[in-house]
Amino acid sequence: MRIRFDRVAQGYDGQPLFDGFDLEIPSGQFFTLLGPSGCGKTTLLRMLAGFVTPESGRIWFGDRDVTALPAHKRGIGMVFQDYALFPDRSALANVMYGLEARGLAKGEAAKRALSMLDRVGLADLAGRSPAKLSGGQRQRVAMARALVIEPQLLLLDEPLAALDVKLRVELRAMVRELQLESRVTTVFVTHDQEEALAMSDLIAVMDRGRIVQMGTPAEIYSRPVNGYAADFVGSANLVEAAGQVRIVRREAIELGAGDLAGVVEGVEFRGAVTGYRVRTAHGVLNVDVWSAHQPRTYRRGEEVMLQLPADARTVDER
Repeated sequence: MRIRFDRVAQGYDGQPLFDGFDLEIPSGQFFTLLGPSGCGKTTLLRMLAGFVTPESGRIWFGDRDVTALPAHKRGIGMVFQDYALFPDRSALANVMYGLEARGLAKGEAAKRALSMLDRVGLADLAGRSPAKLSGGQRQRVAMARALVIEPQLLLLDEPLAALDVKLRVELRAMVRELQLESRVTTVFVTHDQEEALAMSDLIAVMDRGRIVQMGTPAEIYSRPVNGYAADFVGSANLVEAAGQVRIVRREAIELGAGDLAGVVEGVEFRGAVTGYRVRTAHGVLNVDVWSAHQPRTYRRGEEVMLQLPADARTVDER
């Protein structure tokens, strides 16, 4: 199902956040709204959910104007950061809830709910209450509950943020696989660039109520339109010269050779990658080197030579 914001305006406390906002999300895409706190991504999600009504403009689900439609009539599934499970119901009963609310007979609802729990690897824990499940298991139940109703639109409100790093990586793969199987149009809100790059078909990088850049993960990473987009997705070095800004990715700088002199100010060993902060004539540059590929490890205070890439992207603004 195609989603469209048409000239939407919305603000808080008399301050406009969106003013004439337009956005179209193609059917069946995993679409990510990426940006810092306060950029407006969660407000957009809440407008899609029906929790916030725009001050003006329209929201369309396909050819249907849903601007004033209540949340329960929109045909959406939603997964929250805090899971929002019923604590007094089993995992199975939680997943059954949406089906029963739509009038499905209890036996059929249980059959479908158990099948969905099996898809997320929790069929053997169907009888447990949320209190007896781990955080990752509760998030799987929440995902199953959202998908079992076969929604037209799936909304994900930073659902992995409360989990540890290893579990986030595991669950983001599961979420993406389920979305690809169902082909449900999905809108994902996050401030985590790695999640956005790993999971999305399309990403919209947001800043203060506007979309700075929209494109595929490869486009956003490789061809950022300005310094803000480059630094938010991939943490780039912004090198200013002659009124322009060169965007230099950390991993694109060669350390230990070249024509740019510098002094190492910091070293961070991060397993597969070693990060260096190097003071140069262009300011401090951050450099990432594959640990297994570097002939030696440099120390703080050591003089080094660097080579910047000749094909670094140049933009007119930070």
